[in-house]
Amino acid sequence: MSKYNQIYTDLLASITTERLQRGTRLPSETELMDSYQASRGTVRRAIEQLQERGFAQKIHGKGTFVLSPNPIEFQLGGIVSFHETHADLGEDVHTDVVEFTQFPLEGSLLQHIEAEPGTLITRIKRVRRIGGKRVILDINHFVAEVIPGLDRAIAEQSIYAFIEQTLHLQIAYAQRTIEALPRSKDDQAHLDLDGQSHVIVVSNQTFLQDGRQFEYTESRHTLDKFYFSDIARR
Repeated sequence: MSKYNQIYTDLLASITTERLQRGTRLPSETELMDSYQASRGTVRRAIEQLQERGFAQKIHGKGTFVLSPNPIEFQLGGIVSFHETHADLGEDVHTDVVEFTQFPLEGSLLQHIEAEPGTLITRIKRVRRIGGKRVILDINHFVAEVIPGLDRAIAEQSIYAFIEQTLHLQIAYAQRTIEALPRSKDDQAHLDLDGQSHVIVVSNQTFLQDGRQFEYTESRHTLDKFYFSDIARR
């Protein structure tokens, strides 16, 4: 484990177990540098990640303080698998696994997955049919050493249920982007686009409670079937 991950993981554990309670000041950068024999940049990176994920807040001139042991609010309905939404769709739904491969992490995926180059990745492409129409293409990338044992049978059902109920891992939070993109060759091959030139792509980098990223997914939606909602707060 890198020095940065060690500092982040130790502080996160202290916050989530409430050894450091809400309102408590975290050790200063100098104190953490001395404790871990780390550079100031490494310490700042760990603290900044705690801030970005809602666990802590820096107050100028005073230090960094614990906000909450459980701060994650999931946008657009949270982290919910397609399998978990079946009851709400109200239509005939089906999943087709069109690709199941493994390969070493390289190229553009290095920008999206926090793992060393060469790490084994499990890629799963699944087409979601609603009412007989192919409307979602999910392209999942799982870090194989974090999520071992995946196979086609599991992919046809709920991978998240396998992660939580079989591997007993706790899914914590996701960093999410949503954008409209020109249709790709994959979209044309696997989706019923009906002449649509673009798709809506929801990209997720998803993490376990211990801070490890286990997944990067692009969920590609046809324009005519979905809209996305959220609650905005001031």
